[in-house]
Amino acid sequence: MRRALQLARLGAGHTSPNPMVGAVIVGADGAIIGEGWHRKCGEAHAEVNAVAAVEDANLLKDSTLYVTLEPCSHYGKTPPCARLIIECGIPRVVVGCLDPFVKVAGRGVKLLRDAGVEVVVGVLERECRQLNRRFITAHTTGRPWVQLKWAQTVDGFIAMPPDAGENPLRMSTPVTMRLMHRQRALCDAIVVGAATARIDNPSLTTRQWPGQSPLRVVLSGKLSIGGNLNLLHDGLPTIIYNGVKNEVNGVVEYVKLDTYKPDAWLEDLYRRGVTSVMVEGGTQVLQGLIDAGAWDEARVEISPRRVGQGVKAPVIDLAPTAQYLIDGNTIVWFSRR
Repeated sequence: MRRALQLARLGAGHTSPNPMVGAVIVGADGAIIGEGWHRKCGEAHAEVNAVAAVEDANLLKDSTLYVTLEPCSHYGKTPPCARLIIECGIPRVVVGCLDPFVKVAGRGVKLLRDAGVEVVVGVLERECRQLNRRFITAHTTGRPWVQLKWAQTVDGFIAMPPDAGENPLRMSTPVTMRLMHRQRALCDAIVVGAATARIDNPSLTTRQWPGQSPLRVVLSGKLSIGGNLNLLHDGLPTIIYNGVKNEVNGVVEYVKLDTYKPDAWLEDLYRRGVTSVMVEGGTQVLQGLIDAGAWDEARVEISPRRVGQGVKAPVIDLAPTAQYLIDGNTIVWFSRR
């Protein structure tokens, strides 16, 4: 199972909205005869790739399949893996954790057991659930997994006053910026408020890390974000929750929705297939999610800079779960789960 977890992680940033899954097939003599992982959404699942890697199919009838997540039992973009396992004659399956997705949710295990396959569930369950915490959170809460992210000065400011010369306030280093772009690549969507979109004029892409750029989302209320902004004119998909109208303008979609209720736009994103979001600002949006308890993890980068004035950073009233010193800046992680 530990090897299956290693394989599953190779799909990070490529499988969403599907989970990351790894599979290992062990022969009767205890040797690995096949292994695989889910490489990309729409492509073969881990179990299919592991079976395909077995050179002698006759060995499958005396083998054990180890898989990090319950085999699927429904037809999606690919056929159900539980059926494949039964057809191959694999007699024993060890599952890391059950799949909470409504079309699976125990049905895969039941299908296997009804066919006479011995199934063991819960091996390294905590590690397997942690691997797919984004996917599991989305399908158990009905909203995407939410990661908060911001950078602040050591004296607690996230931005300079609007009339100050330096906005956005530069606090990340080239190294920490690249690592942040890696975090972006792991999420389905990036969320900012209208003020951040106007003042910082961000691109919100993964230009410093390989991988597909997430969907961009702006919470504008009734505020206009018009003008020559990157988010409106670079040709990448963007949703603007504006509270005023519904309209599609090229790849920019305006959605009438109450942005002051986090559950409203989070549930709308979930309905669109978004299972994870990174919220990058500003302070009002971030603190609103913190106060509402509508977040799961936070990444706070603290620069040694002192500015003495400006927009105060959000506050999380929890002890950090981890802390690292990277390239002179301190990265602090918080988790609610």
